[in-house]
Amino acid sequence: MTKPVAVFDCMVFLQAAARPLGPARACLAMVQRGRVVLSISSAIRAEVEDVLSRPKIVQKFPSLTPEAVAVFLKDIDALTRAVADVPTVVLLPRDPKDEPYLNLAVIAAANYLVTWDKDLLDLMADNAEGNEFRKRVPGLLVLTPVVFLREFAQGAATP
Repeated sequence: MTKPVAVFDCMVFLQAAARPLGPARACLAMVQRGRVVLSISSAIRAEVEDVLSRPKIVQKFPSLTPEAVAVFLKDIDALTRAVADVPTVVLLPRDPKDEPYLNLAVIAAANYLVTWDKDLLDLMADNAEGNEFRKRVPGLLVLTPVVFLREFAQGAATP
């Protein structure tokens, strides 16, 4: 049986790094335990590194020292399956900054895109945009870290 594949957005990585007891860290623990494969692109990896080192973020989360960030990024590099080339296959006109996550999810054949982003989560809504997206990408669930954890707790995390 193949393991489910997930893509985490940058905020999930940030929360996993900054809050060791939060749901985002628990999602990362699912990857560490080998229950899910986590895909990442070089663009997303670069964004995570940039965000984790921003002075405003470090001020808000003092635990994000340069040493802690370096260890976290090293762990991410070891845990993730890197996808080298991620072409644009899905557009999200309402928030183009979210397109790299959607495109990675499609190219990596991900089952899950884990995010707190409302524009991405709205793709699961019963409306014209959501219905069209799910028709184009039927195997992808966009959900919050809390719902992602619930999927695994209920044993539903099989593709």
